[in-house]
Amino acid sequence: MTWEITGDSERIFHHSPNQSCTIRQNNSALIGETHGPQEFIQRENNRAALSRTLPQMSFSRSRNERQCAHNKIEMSKRILITGGAGFIGSHVADELLESGYTVRVFDSLAPQVHGPERNRPTYLNSEVELLLGDVRDERALSKALEGVDAVYHFAAMVGVGQSMYEIAQYTSVNNSGTAVLLQQLIKKPVERLVVASSMSVYGEGLYQTDEGEIVDGSERGLEQLRKHAWELTSREGKDLQPIATPETKTPSLASVYALSKYDQERMSLLIGRAYKMPTVALRFFNVYGPHQALSNPYTGVLAIFASQLLNNNAPSIFEDGLQRRDFVSVHDVAHACTLALEVPEAADEVFNIGSGENFTVREVARRMGAAVNKQIEPEITGKYRVGDIRHCFSDITKARKILGYEPIVSFDEGLEELVNWLEGEVAVDKVTQAKAELAARGL
Repeated sequence: MTWEITGDSERIFHHSPNQSCTIRQNNSALIGETHGPQEFIQRENNRAALSRTLPQMSFSRSRNERQCAHNKIEMSKRILITGGAGFIGSHVADELLESGYTVRVFDSLAPQVHGPERNRPTYLNSEVELLLGDVRDERALSKALEGVDAVYHFAAMVGVGQSMYEIAQYTSVNNSGTAVLLQQLIKKPVERLVVASSMSVYGEGLYQTDEGEIVDGSERGLEQLRKHAWELTSREGKDLQPIATPETKTPSLASVYALSKYDQERMSLLIGRAYKMPTVALRFFNVYGPHQALSNPYTGVLAIFASQLLNNNAPSIFEDGLQRRDFVSVHDVAHACTLALEVPEAADEVFNIGSGENFTVREVARRMGAAVNKQIEPEITGKYRVGDIRHCFSDITKARKILGYEPIVSFDEGLEELVNWLEGEVAVDKVTQAKAELAARGL
């Protein structure tokens, strides 16, 4: 069932009937009532088995296996996901349903992500209750929060480059939208709030000198970028070596998007502590997988490369392509989100959610080309974007220790699954248009 909510008005937007079902046993775990990683042994064993067959199957159960589960789980917890019709949120919804929760999604179905028709995404599980509305609309959000036990806050505009010229829109949706949600949660507190943050809050990652000294990466100046001196250097002028970035690294906010994500994270944790509402912030690294918005030029780099290659265009890479990133499967991210909901010790903490591995962007472009059977060499532009960083990849030690988080989808497996999903998908290459927007503003 899908409803559109605007202020005081409601209307049924779409209905997907569930007429037959296979009843499954309820997972009795409640929010915050598990006791550490040992509670998840069976779930992790199941995930390990899935990882071995990932290229041949989907992580999602068939709809028939899930239909009518709410009839069996009358007392299950209801979880609200703002922005839950999107890429990550839809996978979290699947994970929650498999764990026995009832899921409600509140989403505006933004045209940049979902297209101008604002139709319910076909990939969104039919058991999900979808409410259409804007996170900045107090009345609509208040209705969405009725009867909810926990909230995932994913609603946000996403894109480093675009945020540098759509300043008012990014600040309105990300910062003000979060403020509206928190204002409503003061009136209608929940058992747990999980907010999506981003690796972008770090700016540059952590680095090491030749002598072994650990240093924060500093923002590169325009003069340095104009000289194509891409690497960060020590005081002696030697290249610094990037190392995994932990949560303790001092944030360095290099874009409006990064600033807004840090604001979302800090505001949520601050209000959560003040009102004794357990809150968890998850700093996602480069998430990839099925359901990505292929025609959105501000989405993840793998989706951008796929869109370019499927349109027989060369993947376009800024700088020299040797910048390093951490690419993590959306399945691992969705599981981390469930852990953040259920593990008591996660409350009031911030966690990196990545793969713990890193690749150069040039290597990723070439591997994507090989995966989709396109022998097109990447275009190394030598250009730069204001707000871009050189290297940043995750240290996930804290998530492993406290959440019991362990990524199981290798990059090769995840890439193969993504390519299989791409078959039959329509991808409009809008990267050139997006680059022109930045170039026109000197960004």
